[in-house]
Amino acid sequence: MILNLFVESRELEIVIETLVKLGEVTEVYEVTGEYDVVCLLRAKNILAFREVLKNKVLKIPGVKSTVSAIVLFTHKRDGKRTSQKDSGH
Repeated sequence: MILNLFVESRELEIVIETLVKLGEVTEVYEVTGEYDVVCLLRAKNILAFREVLKNKVLKIPGVKSTVSAIVLFTHKRDGKRTSQKDSGH
């Protein structure tokens, strides 16, 4: 799952450090453009994702709002094309 975050600029470092410590978060990027931070998460299902979003991410001081996306299929990962069989997110 991909999570795009809008963050209060003065809280950016705290938000990033908190995200890095969350076990469900696998990658964290500080980015230019519409969002301030983009992170990748792993969750067993949509309910587990909802719990992480509601009870962890949205409670981080400085997180203004989020826009999420669910990966439906991974075509390439780590520079290698994935097959239908091993295309988890």
